[in-house]
Amino acid sequence: MKKILLLIAFFAIIQTIRAQDEAIFTHYQISPVLINPAAAGFKGTYQVQFNGRAQWTGFPDAPQTFGVQFNGPVGKTFGVGVGVISETAAQMTRLKGLLNWAFRFQLSENVKMAAGFSTVYQQLKLDNSITDSPFFDPGDDLITESMEGINEFDASVGVFGSVQDRTRFGLAFANIIQSRLDDVVSSTNESALQNYTLFLAHQFDILDLNFTLEPSIMARKVKDAPSQVDINLKAGFLDDQLITGISYRTLGALGVLLGAKLSNFQFIYSYDMSFQRFQKFNSGSHEVSLFLEFEKKERKPTDNK
Repeated sequence: MKKILLLIAFFAIIQTIRAQDEAIFTHYQISPVLINPAAAGFKGTYQVQFNGRAQWTGFPDAPQTFGVQFNGPVGKTFGVGVGVISETAAQMTRLKGLLNWAFRFQLSENVKMAAGFSTVYQQLKLDNSITDSPFFDPGDDLITESMEGINEFDASVGVFGSVQDRTRFGLAFANIIQSRLDDVVSSTNESALQNYTLFLAHQFDILDLNFTLEPSIMARKVKDAPSQVDINLKAGFLDDQLITGISYRTLGALGVLLGAKLSNFQFIYSYDMSFQRFQKFNSGSHEVSLFLEFEKKERKPTDNK
């Protein structure tokens, strides 16, 4: 049965290698820049983050994703972010480099907003060992092209904001260029903004107990893939030095989150498992994130005498 499932998974990867369904980290609750370029530098601090996710552990050739990113403010109104993400699944490898730009502005005393833009370069490649498979077809042009490496440029846009630093919201549109090119080739009239991610969160402060509670929701639509909605609940203790949370995904998954913060260092771990039949063939998914955050140093006014 495992061999049959592995074969099905392999052909699914080959057939969707050009699709826009990319790996997504689940720690966007902590770092929204993972899903929205407009969040780069939004907090006004410099942040370096390392993310790693192992999907369907225990299943052969299951997806693994690793990333390192930096984001922070530039001056009073701009934010910038750079990152590299690597993903492997079966014989497929995806390497992606990204550059985020964000423009921050104050709508009112309590409302902050940002508009962001991300340029992306990615390479999709199939390992040459795929030719050893008895199912390999030398006449398949897509497989041959993928073995040589498919290079693509893409772009994403987004808006992000907060109200009184308690309510956070954002909307991002990904894969704008490739979605448009795919529609031109297929002669469809679908919008290039069909891949979107919507995020909304609100933090409740329980001051007497030094405790915070933050429900959030993330809705995501990706071309050629089912829509996804995450319903999350995160709790913070001791000024968010300790956090925990739970998430439910409408595609049929439940996850838990644990984290600790010490000075400018934060560690986050989460585990999720599916309710689908495929769960019996793996031991769930693990994700780990490390964050280093530094305050922006304000320039001291010079004394001209």
